[in-house]
Amino acid sequence: MNRTELLAPAKDKETALAAIDCGADAVYIGASAFGARRNAPNSLEDIKAVVDYAHKFRAKVFVTVNTILTDSELNDAVELVKKLDEIGVDAVIVQDMGLLNKLIELQSPAAPHPNPPHPGREYAEPGLNIQIHMSTQCDNRELEKVSFFNEIGVSRVVLARELSLDKIKQIHDANPDLELEAFVHGALCVSYSGQCYLSRYIGGRSANRGECAQPCRKKYSVETAGGKVIAKDIHALCLKDFNASQYLEAMSDNGVFSFKIEGRLKDTGYVKNITAYYRHELDKFSEKISSGKSFYPFEPNPEKSFNRGFTDYFLEGRKDCFNFISPKSRGESLGTVSEVGRDYFVLKTDKTVNAQDGLCFEDKGFLVNKVEGNRIYPNKPVELKSGMEIFRNLDSEFEKQLSLPVKRQIGVTIFVDSNSITLLDEDNVSITASLTSNEPAKNPEKMNETFVKQFSKTGESDFYIEDIKIASDIPFMPVSAINQLRRELFEQLMSERLQSYKREQQKPMKYTDYYKKELDYRANVHNRAAKEFYENCGVCVGEMSLETKLPERRIELMRTKHCIKYALNKCKSPEKLVLRDEHGQVYPLGFDCKNCEMTVNTNV
Repeated sequence: MNRTELLAPAKDKETALAAIDCGADAVYIGASAFGARRNAPNSLEDIKAVVDYAHKFRAKVFVTVNTILTDSELNDAVELVKKLDEIGVDAVIVQDMGLLNKLIELQSPAAPHPNPPHPGREYAEPGLNIQIHMSTQCDNRELEKVSFFNEIGVSRVVLARELSLDKIKQIHDANPDLELEAFVHGALCVSYSGQCYLSRYIGGRSANRGECAQPCRKKYSVETAGGKVIAKDIHALCLKDFNASQYLEAMSDNGVFSFKIEGRLKDTGYVKNITAYYRHELDKFSEKISSGKSFYPFEPNPEKSFNRGFTDYFLEGRKDCFNFISPKSRGESLGTVSEVGRDYFVLKTDKTVNAQDGLCFEDKGFLVNKVEGNRIYPNKPVELKSGMEIFRNLDSEFEKQLSLPVKRQIGVTIFVDSNSITLLDEDNVSITASLTSNEPAKNPEKMNETFVKQFSKTGESDFYIEDIKIASDIPFMPVSAINQLRRELFEQLMSERLQSYKREQQKPMKYTDYYKKELDYRANVHNRAAKEFYENCGVCVGEMSLETKLPERRIELMRTKHCIKYALNKCKSPEKLVLRDEHGQVYPLGFDCKNCEMTVNTNV
């Protein structure tokens, strides 16, 4: 049976704890700074609380430090990583090569290289236990890039979302001992991650600095270079949401270890629903690496959470991955309109619609004011026609169920004889205590029944009872004493679990030769240490990051597998196309048909 990790997002402590309760093997969360979602910061105190809770269940905590950094920020980022290491965080997710450079120096006093660039260098004090994961923002779509990181010695690489099953297998076969992490659900960046400069170019808000303004979700007109309008005011760069749930086993077989849900800005209800869904799907074929069982008050269903429609993207060839209609959530399909009245409509559906549900069609939405029989009354006038498809993007009853707590508990077997009691949990962590009472029970059978009944009341604890095995008659104990013993033993067992938790250690890292000899702005070199890192690996950095200086030539603002020509059935057309935004700014499009890629470029 394959071993897999379910990795859930968390914008804050509350969401992180909920994700763990819903069965996540790991969560990723932002710190107070330097994360690619600047609007989701968390204090060290809150992260420590998440770490302590996660480790109860042998779940892990990863922290994102995955923006590119200025020279003045770099030391603060290093100090942050040190503090995260001290509080027990399992891994940091990194994009900036300057930060990686500093961590190599910290982690190894020698930082060996076949041709040391700085012989005799004095390195900072050694000693980092926290693992290093290379963010998808590093643009990890090439075998050579992933192999380079593997040779350096990082613990994990987060793959680009655009990879096919065959490409994932190729990468895994070449790097069989490297952990590979891949996205399986959530919003899709239209550009290769780390290679989108559109937000920075338009409004100064850099995606690589955690400030993306999401211009890809805006309206554009598609025109020929001569000004002929092909499609007016469509969401030309807007993609559907990723849903790889039908490919989980194939992804695992081809080398994916960690299955990542996107959504560090999503609300707690979203994270609970999607985490629970993928927990259920992964458990069908794989071995969970964390502990415990989750008890849900709801039936998980990804269609009931925010989505723009679903796509499996490029896992098995090109599919329709775009949503030109709206960047808003459309939710689940309910059915089609069969009748339209003056202030109501009738829907042909097999689902129950309730008051306060949110419904939508095309790019318009409304709330349900009331339902009488088969008539649905909107809260405002809407222009519906018979045959229109209606979606529900807010299921009021489901949201109520989602708001209820989920409990995750660890299985325990109890062994009792006349002198002692032993608790053994599902990870073979155990404690033993003496039974202090020496008074024989007047009714041994009744005493044993009472003991089993009281010890099975695990309530809000972190444990549930799998079995209680009684080897001999239990001495007399009042119910209050049994309950007190149960509480004390559960506390002791949890203390023993936390003490026995061992973080996986980061192996020694070293410099190694890069697979390219020269790099331009797309390497996102934003500080001197990043430039030094590449020089240590035999590379000439020809340009610093676009955030440092905009090159004075036509450049790519985005490279993507999404193709507007394909979407508009114009693959064979020789016409040169441009995008025109709502302010009249023009962006020429480039088409690399050999590699099936499109570029959005500056108009210089």
